[in-house]
Amino acid sequence: MNVILGSASRSRKCVLNRAGYNFRVMTADIDEKAIRFNDPKKLVLTLANAKADALLPKINEPAILITADQVVFCNAKIREKPESENEARAFLESYAQYPAECVNGVAITNTQTKKRITELNISKIYFRPIPVNVINQLIKEGGIFAQAGSFSAEDPLIEPYVEKIEGTLDSIMGLPMELVARLIDEVKN
Repeated sequence: MNVILGSASRSRKCVLNRAGYNFRVMTADIDEKAIRFNDPKKLVLTLANAKADALLPKINEPAILITADQVVFCNAKIREKPESENEARAFLESYAQYPAECVNGVAITNTQTKKRITELNISKIYFRPIPVNVINQLIKEGGIFAQAGSFSAEDPLIEPYVEKIEGTLDSIMGLPMELVARLIDEVKN
């Protein structure tokens, strides 16, 4: 069965490639900022479902559709992609004090049977203090503006400051593959 990743995320594409899946990418053109909840779990599940709902009418073949969303929950606040340099800097400076919880909502849909299963996955990442010159370089390079919480755990500038991860790296990157593989098996049946 064909696999469709309903995401433009470079990290999710990387995780799915590493897991050995052949897939194509489709992006859901939804206004994610129009969907708001204070509960990070409800937010990511609602967004993952909204992406699937937007893509399903465009798919005319039997396929497994993978949609997901991630926010970082830190110090009792939801952090999405930073909207400014100041916000990115504040996020990165705070991680030495508070671990970052990567909250993932995943929706797997069988386009033939319309069976969909959604589930949450949460991993934590702990950081040592990130030096100002590293934060400045991250902001200058700009990649962090496409990342929930302003970081990619695999970024060579960030990696030295990762103290430990509770969970999996692929979950931190936005696509928990053990969960995805299990849900794919469940929607196939």
